[in-house]
Amino acid sequence: MIDLSGTWLGTYWQGESATRFEAIFIQSGNSLTGRILDDSSLGEAQLSGEVIGRRLSFIKRYLMIRNTSVDYVGTVSEDEDFIQGQWTIKGDDIGPWEARRSGESLTLNLEIQGSKVASPLGGVAQGIVRV
Repeated sequence: MIDLSGTWLGTYWQGESATRFEAIFIQSGNSLTGRILDDSSLGEAQLSGEVIGRRLSFIKRYLMIRNTSVDYVGTVSEDEDFIQGQWTIKGDDIGPWEARRSGESLTLNLEIQGSKVASPLGGVAQGIVRV
């Protein structure tokens, strides 16, 4: 059985615009939960879904925007390190997405006092950073 648990770095496209994201997948059996942090003003989201064979599907719900959810479907590569699929919002908006398994845990709580650090999602953080 595929285990998608861990950190994934990806991109989704909306029209000509690409947005990077970091996802933490937690898989238990066929159940998939976790969090996604978009490199945009939309910010953090929770996800819940399922994995069946090499196919996954989940719903992403943003924490700061009520009543907005995004449906994702995708297929996991044979080596289990790459996912490719599409997302939809209420059937009106649709686009491709992809993600690669990350060898690093980029969401560890970082405590940096008074120094600037380049964020893995772009930009600069200062002070104490909890991603």
